[in-house]
Parts: sequence; C-alpha cells; structure tokens
Amino acid sequence: MKEQIMKTNKIKKYEKEITKGRVGQNMKKLTNREIHISIIILFSVSLILIPLEVHADEIDVVSVGLDETAIITATNNSDNEVKTVRVWLGEEFNFKSFKTEKGWTGEKNQQGVIIFTSSETLKPNEQVKFGLKTDKINPTINWKALDQENKIIDTGVTKLSKLSGVSQNSNIELNENYNNKGTSIFSESTFKVIPDKPNVGSTIRIVGDQFAESQKFDFYIDAKKIGNFITDRNGNFVTTMQIPETKKEGKIDFKIIGYDGTEEKISLELGEIKNRILEDENIRLELNKIPNIVYQGETVEIEGKGIPGSSVILKIMNSKGDISNIRIVEPEKTGTWKLQEPIGIPFNAKFEQYTIMVSDTVSDESKYIIEKWNVETNKMIIINPEKIKFDAGELIRFTGTAIPNIPLELVLENNVGDEMTSDILEISSNGVVEFEYQTTENEDIEGTWTLIATQKNNKEFIYVGYDVLPTIPVNIEFDKSNYKNSEKPIISLAGKPSEKVSLIIITPTGSVVGADIIVQLKEDGRGEHNLDLSGYVSGIYTAVIKKGGSQSSENFSVGLLKGSGDIDAKVTQTEYIQGERILLLGNTANANSLMVVNLIDPSGKEIKSLEMASNSERMFSEERLRIPSNGQVGTWKIIVTSGSNLDKLEFNVFSATEEGMDVKASEKVIVGDLLKIWISASHKTSIIIEITDEEGDLVQELNCNTTKEFKCETFWSIPKGSIPGEYTIKAYDSISSSETTFEIIMK
Repeated sequence: MKEQIMKTNKIKKYEKEITKGRVGQNMKKLTNREIHISIIILFSVSLILIPLEVHADEIDVVSVGLDETAIITATNNSDNEVKTVRVWLGEEFNFKSFKTEKGWTGEKNQQGVIIFTSSETLKPNEQVKFGLKTDKINPTINWKALDQENKIIDTGVTKLSKLSGVSQNSNIELNENYNNKGTSIFSESTFKVIPDKPNVGSTIRIVGDQFAESQKFDFYIDAKKIGNFITDRNGNFVTTMQIPETKKEGKIDFKIIGYDGTEEKISLELGEIKNRILEDENIRLELNKIPNIVYQGETVEIEGKGIPGSSVILKIMNSKGDISNIRIVEPEKTGTWKLQEPIGIPFNAKFEQYTIMVSDTVSDESKYIIEKWNVETNKMIIINPEKIKFDAGELIRFTGTAIPNIPLELVLENNVGDEMTSDILEISSNGVVEFEYQTTENEDIEGTWTLIATQKNNKEFIYVGYDVLPTIPVNIEFDKSNYKNSEKPIISLAGKPSEKVSLIIITPTGSVVGADIIVQLKEDGRGEHNLDLSGYVSGIYTAVIKKGGSQSSENFSVGLLKGSGDIDAKVTQTEYIQGERILLLGNTANANSLMVVNLIDPSGKEIKSLEMASNSERMFSEERLRIPSNGQVGTWKIIVTSGSNLDKLEFNVFSATEEGMDVKASEKVIVGDLLKIWISASHKTSIIIEITDEEGDLVQELNCNTTKEFKCETFWSIPKGSIPGEYTIKAYDSISSSETTFEIIMK
C-alpha cells in the first residue's frame, strides 16, 4: 500500500506541473484522505453515475465525485462526431490537475479552459470520461462539445453529484440493516470488476446494478468466499475486495451469490503478482536513445524500460525550462514501455534545444534520465514574409535563404489563384533571397496570398495575409508529371493541421473518377496519398484538392510516351524584357505525346527544364517559362524535344527599365495599317501617349494602363490621309516619360 500511495502521490504532483508550466515549483502535499479518493476515482474506468439533471439534448454530461475531485461523463446523443470537449469552472474555482481516457489528450490554456481532444472522434451513442481536480469543493463545471470543423454541437453546465463512500470487505452482523427475502438476482442483474485485467494480490472494485434491494450478497473467487456486501435501496452497489496472493495466474470466476443460492458470474484472466518480474529480473528505468537532431514536421518515438507496476513520467521542456508536454505511461509486464503517440515537432517549432526528463513513481525523486535534442529544419528553401499581414497599398516583402548558386523561381498568387508577380532569381553563393511586390490599394484583392518557391525538386508554399489575417489553404503536388499504369503516384498535400480534405480526379474527357477520396492531414498539416492508376487510360488528368471554399489543382499524365513526331513550337513575341513571362504554343504530329522543354540563356546555361504534353487534339501550351529579372541580355533559345524529335526557336531579351519609362514602336508603318506601341514602366501607372508630326503638331492622343508587370501595349490605326514622314511618340505619366520615332510611308 505504501508503494501505491507513493505512485499516486507522484502522478498527482506531475499533473499539477502541467497547469503551472515550470519545473521545480513547490507542490502541495496530498493528505491520506485525498490519496484514498484519488485511488478510488481517478484510476477507475467505470463508475455508477447518478445524473442530477440533463442540460442538453445533443450531448448528455453528468459529473460525480467527492470534495475537490470529480469525474465527468459525456455521452454523445447527437448525429455528429465529437472531436473536442472544452471544460471550464465558475468564478473563484481553478483546475489543479486532470486525467483523460486512452486516446484523448488534454491541454489547459491561459484562460483556464481545459481542451480535451481525441485522435479518434467520439461517435454517436459513445461516451467518454474525464477526471478533474479543483482547488475548492463542489465546483460548477461548464462544458462545450465541438465537431471536427470546430463547430459547436452543444454546450451546458453540470453540478457535482456526490459519490457515496465505498464499502470495504466486512463481516456483516445479523443486526445490520438488510432484508433477505424474495428473489435476490434477476436476469437483468449485472456487475463488473475494475480493472478488467486484475493481478494476483491486487485490490479490485466491484460495481453492480439491478440486484434485489437492501440484500446481503457473498462474493466468491472460484470456490473461495472473499467477502460480502449489501445493496442499496435501488439494488445497486459499489464495493472493494482483495484477490488473495495464494491464487494462481489464469482464468478465474468472480461470483456474486444471494441468500437464496442464485448467482451471477463473470470470468476474467488473472495476471501475475505485480512485483514478480521485479523480483526475478533486475529491471531499471531506461530511455532509448533519441536523435541529436530532429527536423520540423518530424515525430520522435519515445520508448524504454521501466519497473512493472510503476508509472513512467516524461516531461519535455524548451531551452528556457518551460514545460511543453507531460506524458504518463505504464510499463508492460516485460518491463518495456512506449508512448502510443510519438511527440510531433510542429513546422513552427523554434530552432532551439529541447530536453526530455524521465522519472518513475517508485524510484527516488533525485533519480531521473535526461536526453536532449536540437530542432532544426531539413528545408532547402526557408523564406518568410516580414510580417504575416500587410495593409492595402503596402510593399509586401519576403526574405530568406535557398540553395546557393541554383536559380530560384518565385510566383506570388492572390487568394483566387491569379498570379500577381513572379521572377527567377539567380541565387548567389551566400544563398540570400529577397523578393517584394508593391500592392495597389482598391485594386488588389484582399485575402491569403501564396508565394510558391521552386528550386530544382524542392517546393515550398509561404502564406501571407493581404489586408486580412492569413488562413492556411490547401495545396497539392505530385512526385513527377507522367506515370505508367503500373505506378502509384505519390500525391503530397499541405493544409491546416489535422483537417480532412477531399481529393477528386478528373479524366481527360472531363468526367470524375469514382467517389471523392478523403485524406486526413497530420498534425504538421502534411499528408500523402498513393493513387491507384488501375483502369486509367492514356491522357492528361487533373487532381483537385478541396476543403470548404478553398481548392487547388494539379495536372498529371498517364501512359504518355516520347515520340511526338514533328513538333511545331512558337512564342507569342520576338522580343522580351527581363522578368517577362513567355507563352509557348504549338502542336505535335502525334496526340498525347510527352515533351521536354529547356530554356537556354545566351551563355548556353540551362535556366529551366520541365515536362509538358500535347493533348488529344495534338496541341500544347506552356506558360511556366519566364526570363529572370537579372537574366542576360541577348539571344535566348527554347528547345523542345520528344524522343528523336526536336524543335528550336530563338528570341531577343532586352534590359528592363530600372527607373522611369521606355517606349518602342515599329520603325516604319504603311498608311492605313496598325502601329503597335510597347511601353514598360517601373511601377503601376496610367500612361498618356501623344503622337506628333514633323512640325510638332499633335496628331493623336491615346491612354494605356500598365499590367501587374508594369507593361502596356496599344495600337494606332494610321489614317488614310496621313502625310508620309517622321513622327514622334511621347509616353508619360506624373513622374517619368519616354520618346521614340517612327516613319509613315506610302504603299
């Protein structure tokens, strides 16, 4: 009994530390009466609960206990699945500690609310119990039940119903208040033994209901009488008995026999004496080696050895000594223990050293094991916004690092997927990344924007809020672009931690393949799905991932082969400016053909390589190519290959205007034709264009608004009565201007 009290006392102590958050704070000693109540209530799986009142139709919550200790039971009577239960106390009451059932975890926030969360939802007609200890007696307990989407199912208040004292083994005298008459045990009479896997020599609890009221019953283990008890006026009882140490392991019968000889029996497996392994083997507390370095998003398996019958307490602390996690685990009979749920390292975990301290409930408090690990990142691309929310009209700025000496492609998209700006950066030897975008008030759409950073096979999604706080959307990525029918594509998903997302596959003809695929994301917000391609025909498919109003899509192909036949590829311009996007169009002789596209700068360096495919109509379009903002000026090439088939095209790249404005036009134009005018600026603006003749007289005035890439194009139809000669184009806004000339000629 001394060992059991020691164990209970230490567990209570560590449970208090969860709410205090620091190691080494003074703990209030428990009285013998508190320990006795804790053993009876907190370590029990089932209790007879007598609800005083029902507070809700959807969720039925009752509480029972003594003094500062309570057990609350929540029964799900709704059609929804319960993911989270929140409990809080009335004024002047505080939680000291809590316990959960297996599969549930609890966390007390700064407002004093305990948030219980399950790895598996509480389904309709299921129930769960939580143990609570408060600083004062008879607390009023407020509660709220929420579903998987954090929506409220039900809420209410419950008051404590006192638990009657437990009857110990007793020899009942003839003058005690019981009345043995009539039938003692009925067909609906039931009882249970707690725990349901008892050990030789251990104390057990017997709970029963629907027996004859106010009668005396004898309790037997096999043929040996252990004790007796009296039912209450409702025919219920709660009592404790001790299993003799003379009993042997194996299956035994627990019997309740009435005065009339009728009996109720259950059979359970009896385990060995708690300390038998300890006597036979020299087992001590051990912690298996933990890696010195753990990356964000990974999990840490925690396991080791311990003394059977004890409890192993694990405390995880950050570099300041603040406790972030406390777990309690019971060693197996063999002396081994393992946390059922590994420790998850969040993606936003600080890069610092963490400590795990392991102790147990039977060793001296000064004896504990300490292991340390450092949280680092295995990301090759680490980019963050300067702040998480930018106001309308502000300059959005990102900084970070990437792999040195390798081009980095950056694409900034708004909340509806429109590209706001993009660039290919030549990363220097120091790996530093700087990227920015000037927003325009009343023009750019507010919401969560995504910066997509791609460098070789590494891709990262960085989220920032424009005029609103950001939320996490869903994103999808394939491990490659084309698959054989025998392969299983690995689809990587990213979104809000622990949420469920729907995956839809759309065929080349536009129909949907089967039913939605539900994928549960992990605690780090990542998930994977291996797609079975059985029955998929050759062609280009689209995978769509959805969660609420947010969705993302990605194309992939099945069964496409290289060998397109003749390739006819074109770009839409013959001249480009640094930072400009390239639209590649064309067709192939054979449908559904796989091709490789390479973008080459004037020095012969490959800037980008990607796969694309022609569709069933033998056509293709590709807009993932872009000239880097610091790309070389000169003649660039695009080479398209498919097996032995090849097509090559060239175009010129000019320097972008760093400040001010630049205007270009054709050198000569025939009377009656269209004159195309190109303008590039250093910012978003509205441009006025004036065309004057050789005498300086104004012939035509035009207006042009720049795109998000600070460019605009417009046309002037040369009037038939125009006089041949040299004309001047002047383009200007409020801060800069540019001029060029052209000649009008006759046919």
